[in-house]
Amino acid sequence: MESIVQHFRKEEQPFIETAIGWTREVENTYAPKLTGFLDPRQRFIVESTVRSSGFLVEDYGAFPNAERQRLLIYPDYYVPEKEDYNVTVFHVKYASKFLKLGHKDVLGSMMALGIDRAKFGDIRVGEDEVQFTVADELKDYMKANFTSIGKAKVAVEEVDDPKKWIVSTDSWVEELFTVASLRLDVVVAALLNSPRQKASSLVHGEKVKVNWVVRSQPAFELQESDMISVRGSGRFSIRAIEGRTRKDKIRLIIGKLE
Repeated sequence: MESIVQHFRKEEQPFIETAIGWTREVENTYAPKLTGFLDPRQRFIVESTVRSSGFLVEDYGAFPNAERQRLLIYPDYYVPEKEDYNVTVFHVKYASKFLKLGHKDVLGSMMALGIDRAKFGDIRVGEDEVQFTVADELKDYMKANFTSIGKAKVAVEEVDDPKKWIVSTDSWVEELFTVASLRLDVVVAALLNSPRQKASSLVHGEKVKVNWVVRSQPAFELQESDMISVRGSGRFSIRAIEGRTRKDKIRLIIGKLE
């Protein structure tokens, strides 16, 4: 299983070791293992380690098409139920007639409480409502302590009925691209249909993120499942690397958030 490490970035190795540890725990106990809320890249890493072990893995984040989800790693005898993921959906009650709360407001207030990012999932913002997911073990803590967002007084209540959950209107469109390499500036240039020099300037100007981290090196090498954000131009996801063309170009399936 350690051979998996060489296929990922050096900076990802600590998380890979954690993922390998989860898989070994399932192997030793022959019982399911539940992770915290993981982003798409982290889930890709876990799924890669699990595939080589013979165990199974499924994800769940409550909200349809949730970006951050919990994974359950389990032996083939086990049949997962939704209750196994220990996810609670909360609705934020606040004076929506007088103020508007955004994603950053909610995220900042939750982080200010010292909550581990792996303990809560997506934050959904509707027309005049806000909902978010947390691990079940935080339910009582959130009810007692999540009482303000900025200067706004708030309260939270559980939402058990999936029909009342906020449905994201985000839509991803897939497109095939061919690129000379997986360098960040090369791929960004292709995504934006712009000169490579302009793409390099965006990267140097710290306007490009990969997996929610600013990358300022044009030569940074991209990999499958990476999420790319370009300020002012949207978000993109490398869905698949589909080999090379006869002219040795790399074929990429890219998802773009519309």
